[in-house]
Amino acid sequence: MTEHAPPRSREQRKQDVLDHLRQDEDAWVATASPDGVPTLVPLSFLWEDDTGTLVMCTRRTNPTAVNVTPGGPIRVTLGPTRDVVLIEGDARILEGTDLPTATKEAFAAKLSWNPRGPRWVFLRITPHTVRAWRESNEIAGRDLMLAGEWLA
Repeated sequence: MTEHAPPRSREQRKQDVLDHLRQDEDAWVATASPDGVPTLVPLSFLWEDDTGTLVMCTRRTNPTAVNVTPGGPIRVTLGPTRDVVLIEGDARILEGTDLPTATKEAFAAKLSWNPRGPRWVFLRITPHTVRAWRESNEIAGRDLMLAGEWLA
């Protein structure tokens, strides 16, 4: 049996999640078509502290963008298998012209990539549930956000 570090406090886990959101560049994004066909793709992202949302960009024709419907569910995962952050939320598609200039500039600065033109769309993801765990001893306290509110 492998010995694990003691479980982190909720406060420490939340801080670790925010560190991932601010520092990581890529995440796995899962959606499903209306027929239930799953899609899983890696996308680069920007976390906006002021809005509490993730901003991603993909081709307009990518199944991830096609699958996003107003109020449609989306799942995003960050980190390796021994430091999982699982985010469930809603996504909406934004044209580049609908995204604030400051957000586009921050996206380009963080990722050294500035998508332009009609083939690209942005996804703004609003988290409703955030869970984080490292080992089995952290499964019980993995819920950090429920119904869009960070737990105390």
